[in-house]
Amino acid sequence: MKEVNCPNCGKRVYVYQNPFPTVDLIIERQGEVLLIKRLKEPKMWALPGGFCEYGESLEEAALREAKEETGLVVELVEQFYTYSEPWRDPRQHNITTVFIARPKGGNLKAGDDAEEARFFPLEELPPELAFDHKRILEDFIRWKETGRRPKPIPPRPA
Repeated sequence: MKEVNCPNCGKRVYVYQNPFPTVDLIIERQGEVLLIKRLKEPKMWALPGGFCEYGESLEEAALREAKEETGLVVELVEQFYTYSEPWRDPRQHNITTVFIARPKGGNLKAGDDAEEARFFPLEELPPELAFDHKRILEDFIRWKETGRRPKPIPPRPA
């Protein structure tokens, strides 16, 4: 934790560095999931999603990101799990809440941060996915097969 002088009163105050809240969506349609090919680094296939904006709920962020990146209007079916490991995204510490959704309307087309958007059968996912999205989809597939939700990961050794 870092201390700085307050620009208004001059007192010493702490500057906190907090993780960033994000959302990711598992948009499922008849045994397939929607992935986007990212325009920015890492330029890999990923779940649609992004940062939650100030004043926006996680649910609102998920609906917005789905529309921006895929052109689809989706219905959020349920919250799947929250992934918070500091190393899950090499750019910075992001905490993602993953929602399961289904398409309700719109036209599938890549937009915003996506170069391409397409549905993949669960058994034919790309071998390399951005961030920890392979783990998220493995957890999702296991949940569909067994009903077991992911378990928290123990902290990394110091």
